Amino acid sequence: MAEETSIGSPTEQPAWSSGYRRYALVLLMLIYALNMLDRQIVTILAEPMKAELHLADWQIGAVSGLAFALFYSAVGLPMARLADRGDRVRLIAISLAVWSAFTAVCGLARSFPQLILARIGVGIGEAGCTPAAHSLISEFTPRAKLASALAFYSLGIPLGSLLGLAIGGLIVDSLGWRAAFMAAGLPGLGVAVLAIVTLREPRRLRPALAMQTKGLQSFRAAFAELKGKPAFWLIAFAAALTSFSYYGQSTFFGSLFLRNHSEALTLLGAKLGLGPAGMVGLALGLIIGLGGGAGTLIGGRLADRAARGGIAGYARQPMFVLLASTPFLGLMPFAPNLALALAALMVGVFLHAMAYGPTFASVQVLASPNVRATASAILFFLTSLIGLGLGPLAVGSASDLLSQRFGPVQSLNIACAGASVAMLASVICFGLAAKRMAAKPAVATEAAMGMA
Repeated sequence: MAEETSIGSPTEQPAWSSGYRRYALVLLMLIYALNMLDRQIVTILAEPMKAELHLADWQIGAVSGLAFALFYSAVGLPMARLADRGDRVRLIAISLAVWSAFTAVCGLARSFPQLILARIGVGIGEAGCTPAAHSLISEFTPRAKLASALAFYSLGIPLGSLLGLAIGGLIVDSLGWRAAFMAAGLPGLGVAVLAIVTLREPRRLRPALAMQTKGLQSFRAAFAELKGKPAFWLIAFAAALTSFSYYGQSTFFGSLFLRNHSEALTLLGAKLGLGPAGMVGLALGLIIGLGGGAGTLIGGRLADRAARGGIAGYARQPMFVLLASTPFLGLMPFAPNLALALAALMVGVFLHAMAYGPTFASVQVLASPNVRATASAILFFLTSLIGLGLGPLAVGSASDLLSQRFGPVQSLNIACAGASVAMLASVICFGLAAKRMAAKPAVATEAAMGMA
């Protein structure tokens, strides 16, 4: 069997102060939050866009998922090779500026094709962010805190979702969906300047390493290394199946609540001076932001503890928490009232978010230092293409097909619930990965992983 864990790294390590580590993590997390804000804001804008541009559910799924994911996936691998060889900070900053500009351009779209093209631009820009960020974080984070650090970075997922849903809902009520896209995109241009000025690229501080990276193996050789690690592929496909289920459902969270609980949302919103879209955006934003944020941070800390006895702990945790989350997310569309639906969503999102840190940590400990960005890119290639690309499209298409028989409300409920089957398949993959990783010794020291 091929070796499942890789050790070794550059011997020269720059001195990272604890203050800089915290600053860099916070800034990278905020950049990821903007990434997720610009990606997920379509969720709360789906219904007004659908009405104005006369879109079907499958077109909403294509705009929010397929158009974005196809180009995100295609560009992600060459971007990761740039990250493994070159200046990751510049790559992250340029990518942030590109996706932010195209998010603002979405607000100018007057037709379905124009909206698709703008979302393609967002996908191309976002492809350069996370693999490079994971590589940077793994380089300046001690091994014993890796899952916690990557979980903190992943806090950008619920934070970005909170901002996208809450702010998007408030803006769409008062100024319309076009203004919401503008407000989501423009701040990223300023943050891109901040990143290029203040973040450090370790390769600039280690000239010897910078020269070594120019001669790194080709993508074919990097892929060959990862090909011999079955646990890596099991984790990658597990993450892809998880994404298929969750993105397929979450793209339609706003639509689910507006179609199932519009009267309750209208009454509750009236008490707060909000319309239905603003109310559902605020409610979903708080649930996903707070519940997802708490799950992400707690999950990272628990995963680091679990991995003290062996790196298989990184894979076991997602197996358990995703299994526990499935009934809550699967049955949420059929909740008889708004309170129960929100409660089920809160629990499901909390448990689901506990898988972020250990999933990403698994990939980093299984890859050698010079292919970590490539390993992350392959992970995100699969999660984007299968999860973000096909998940929303499959749920939207299923909803359209079932609507003649069940109507627009129940058809969407059934389609979203059906996506939960993929989550169960991911649980099996995580279990198989944990079994393979359990045969390998724990990586007990920071030096062994090459992380100062």
